[in-house]
This record gives sequence, C-alpha cells and structure tokens, in this order.
Amino acid sequence: MRVNAYAAPAAGRPLAPTTVERRDVGPDDVLIEIEYAGICHSDIHTVNGDWGPQPFPVVPGHEIVGVVAEVGAGVTTHRVGDRVGVGCMVGSCRRCANCRNGDEQYCVEGMVATYAGTDRDGTTTQGGYSTHVVVDAHFVLAVPDTLDPAAAAPLLCAGITTYAPLRRWGAGPGRRVAVVGLGGLGHLAVKIAAAMGAEVTVLSQSLKKQEDGLRLGAQHYHATSDPDTFTQLAGTFDLVLNTVSAPIDVDAYLSLLAVDGALVNVGAPAEPLAVDVFSLLTNRRTFAGSMIGGIAETQEVLDFCAEHGIGADVEVIAADRVNDAYERVLASDVRYRFVIDTATLR
Repeated sequence: MRVNAYAAPAAGRPLAPTTVERRDVGPDDVLIEIEYAGICHSDIHTVNGDWGPQPFPVVPGHEIVGVVAEVGAGVTTHRVGDRVGVGCMVGSCRRCANCRNGDEQYCVEGMVATYAGTDRDGTTTQGGYSTHVVVDAHFVLAVPDTLDPAAAAPLLCAGITTYAPLRRWGAGPGRRVAVVGLGGLGHLAVKIAAAMGAEVTVLSQSLKKQEDGLRLGAQHYHATSDPDTFTQLAGTFDLVLNTVSAPIDVDAYLSLLAVDGALVNVGAPAEPLAVDVFSLLTNRRTFAGSMIGGIAETQEVLDFCAEHGIGADVEVIAADRVNDAYERVLASDVRYRFVIDTATLR
C-alpha cells in the first residue's frame, strides 16, 4: 500500500509531502494506523546529515503511537483496535547473545532502525511521519490505556533513552542524580528519576527553566554557566545523566561525581568529546554511554510511566509545520517535545 508521508529529499533540505510504499502484512507483522509521531533531535541530525550519509529520501520518526489495523496470521500479542507503539528499531537478528538477553539495540548483526535502515527485504525503512507503518510484531509495544497517546509517543525514544540508564545505574531512594539539560530527553529524565525516588538536580545553562524543573520533580536547579556551580557541587552526585546533543566539558562534569559515580551520555553530539583519564582515576569514576533500550525494557518504561502518571510535555502540531518545528527545536523553543498529529496527513 502507498501511504502519505513527510520526507527529507536530501541532506539539509526541508521536509516535503510525499508517499511511501508499505509492505504487505506478513504472518508476523502488524499494520499500524499512526496517530502521533514525536519529533526527536535524532531526526534532525539524520536529515541534516550530521551522522554521515543517509539513504535519501528519508521519512523520519521513531516515536510512534497508533492503532492496530491488521495483524498477520501468526501474531498473538496484538489485536485489531489495540493502541500500540513503535520506537527506534523494527528488527534485529533475534539470535545473537545480545538479542537473547533483551538488548536488541546492540544486536551483533545490527538492529534495523525504524527509518533510514535496511529492512529484512533489503528496502530502506521509512518512519513515523506517515499515516501507516508495517512492523514485525516483536518490535510493537502495548501502550497502556491510561497514557495520553500524544504524550506517550516520546516515551518510545526519549522515555526509554533516559529510563534505561537511570535503572541500570541505580537511580532510587538515597541516590543523588543530576540531569544535564532540560529538553525533550531531560524533562522526562527528571520525571522518571523523581518517580524512582532519587534526589534530582537539574544542571542547565541558565535558570530560565528553573520553575519548570522544580515542577517536573527536581529538588535542585543550578546554572552551568556559573563557574561557582562546579565548585559548589564537586563530588556530589552518584549519577550525572547528560541529555544534551552538543559538546560538553566532560572533565568538568566528571568532577561532580562522588566515589564510584557515573557520568552517562545519552545525547549524541556530532563532534567527538575529549576526556582526561585523571578525571576518571579520581574517585573511581565512570564515563559511559547508553543507547535506547531493549524491547522488554521499552515495554517496562511504558508500564512504569502509566503507573506513575508520567507523559511527555508535548506541543501537538500539524504535519505541515514540521520544518518550523525543526527550527524551533534547534533554537530550544519547545517545552518539551513536538508531536505530529498524523491525522493531518490523511
């Protein structure tokens, strides 16, 4: 079937209306009528070619919520009418040790990205800025009824991207967590870490979002543009979660860690980051990275957010405003996630 979509025709070019082909529903597939698609900074990096050459034209979108329209004969996990979600991947080998351990995102053979990836039939995957998508049922998540579908869409990327490291590095009661950046990822990191019971601090360039940070669940808020911040908070945190997609002074943020503390990067700047090894030797610190999460863990974050009443703070837009939305994301002019109402594509 051919469906309406918005695609980037080439690197750095504005997105424009188009149509894309969706494969026939196979025995293990789910056809989803998309309701909402979040706009992630990764979409912008891809469209701009920041992460290398891409198989243009590209339909971005890996924060997808919709309703099941058809299931293959072998699908038992989802039924027509169910509200479901799709995140950053739509395939993996399912056989390697990482896949068997629930870390499909680290598939030895390479996960299949929701867009700009190579699908099992050799075609290029196209994402959620469209009216419909066909996805292997294993990579389709159940969206709890208590979640607002528009607010749930960013949980499929921003939510799992922050939940996974918070869980792995033990955010919870008695743990001091700092979130660097209060944007699309950061605002969900604050909500989730607070729901886990951690003492949460926001580290942002300025204090202009301080009221928001405290409302979202942080107990403390500091401006990183103030040099006294790094002196005052030296050796304070068990975990610093860096959500920004721009270069940072890694050594300065490592200095904020207590003994055995970890600085975990989930933002993905185009430029390499430098680190002085002595910043790691001091206090036995760790500098780590984390990329989204496995399918089971993504379901876990959806259920966790439903239990705790957590959704993204979103601004819902029509599809024809996507280029303006990209400009506003780059200008940090959104609180805190744009979500496309894909009904405007029909």
